[in-house]
Amino acid sequence: MTQAGHGSGSPSGVDAPRVIVVGGGIAGLVAARELSLTGHRVDVYEAAARFGGCLGSHEVAGLLLDAGAESFALRNTAVADLAADLGLASAITSPHAAGSWLYHAPADGPRRGTARAQPLPATAILGIPADPRADDVKAVIGAAGSIRAAADLAMPVTRHQATEPISLGELVRTRMGQAVLEHLVTPIVAGVHSADPTTLDVDTVAPGLRAAMATHHSLARGVASLKASAPAGSAVGGLAGGMHQLVTALLAELTGAGVGLHLDSPVASIAPTAGDDAGWQVRLQGRGGAEHADRLVIATPGPAAVDLLGTVLPDAAALRPATGNGIALATLVVDRPELDDAPRGTGLLVAPGTPGVAAKALTHATAKWQWLADEAGPGTHVLRLSYGRLSDDPGTIPADDDALCETAIADAAALLGIALTAADVLGADVVRYDAALPFAATGHRERVAAFRTAVGAHPGLEVVGAWLAGTGLASVVADTRARTAVTAS
Repeated sequence: MTQAGHGSGSPSGVDAPRVIVVGGGIAGLVAARELSLTGHRVDVYEAAARFGGCLGSHEVAGLLLDAGAESFALRNTAVADLAADLGLASAITSPHAAGSWLYHAPADGPRRGTARAQPLPATAILGIPADPRADDVKAVIGAAGSIRAAADLAMPVTRHQATEPISLGELVRTRMGQAVLEHLVTPIVAGVHSADPTTLDVDTVAPGLRAAMATHHSLARGVASLKASAPAGSAVGGLAGGMHQLVTALLAELTGAGVGLHLDSPVASIAPTAGDDAGWQVRLQGRGGAEHADRLVIATPGPAAVDLLGTVLPDAAALRPATGNGIALATLVVDRPELDDAPRGTGLLVAPGTPGVAAKALTHATAKWQWLADEAGPGTHVLRLSYGRLSDDPGTIPADDDALCETAIADAAALLGIALTAADVLGADVVRYDAALPFAATGHRERVAAFRTAVGAHPGLEVVGAWLAGTGLASVVADTRARTAVTAS
């Protein structure tokens, strides 16, 4: 299926260099846009039946909602700049300031081991507190945990902690202790990255953190310095109407520019060509012949990219990223007027192993986004529950959508502290992503550098995507624009 264009769309003329982009997720679409703007003829081949990857939409109880990413980090301006370029600047919005809560079993105190909800500490990065002795930190990890965490302030920073390969979990545990790792960092990292912090490369998921720790001689003071240098206001933004508008706007612009947009078009193989016809040969599954491109951009998930480049980069197999299990998002639209007061902020993160709840997180979307509350109206609320961590057993998530929705109703009731039954649900939907997130295991940054060095030895080839740039739209958009700007030179 070809959504727009046929063959190679070409406002730049037949003599302009042709680029084939393999993969029509957000990285592939951004790459196509950048290259089209610099005078290339561009075709995008997407294996799935829709474009956008982690950005999609679905309708639940008459509301058009994000089916994937619903916000973007403000650590750089890449997404906001792209939105502005696409005519969406006026739609950029900030979430409600109420913030997220934590659902966990306290480490000590009279309710030790009993699940409860409480606000997350105000000043932290991925749950790592800037002040281990703050009251809101003590409320989560207990007095003993706070005393242990504060030892970080006087503890020398070792060479291993500062410069050698280390996981986020190991760094937090050795600096601040098990309580901070288990009750603060793990729930947040599981919600953001769908993984255990002991498996994640610290420099990939928290770039700059170790440098700040070394400069300020403690992890807590490093966090404080990064927080102080961050832009004022919310750490994330969104688009009124939903983040899926980015894909709609990108596709509209690409169509107008004559870019070939091809759905249901998996690529079977690629190979470099030499001589007067130097460039790249791309073969599509189930189709005869081959497409020729002067330049090639691979924008698929990491495992698929490495496999596709197997004959071009035979040594890259050792750099193939690990894949985790799938995740699922269960969205409920409910009629519960008592939620108008947002009793648990904009949502909750769940500590792994907390009894009575299978979800890893709940987003109270109508409490988080005013535009959505206005559309839903008083008393109607959108709740999105996330299931599955990359390290979980594959059978953790119910395979049946109806069964998962039943689990989501029970989980939402426990997390929000309300009575909630199927009779309160106006609509529900489940969206599943199979191994959709990059698994940034320890040493990931070094593997990415080695892979990109190998790619750089092949003129006219570029590889982009979250598995290289890091999780989140901010990382992917910034990296893709930078990489394709180089390709276009």
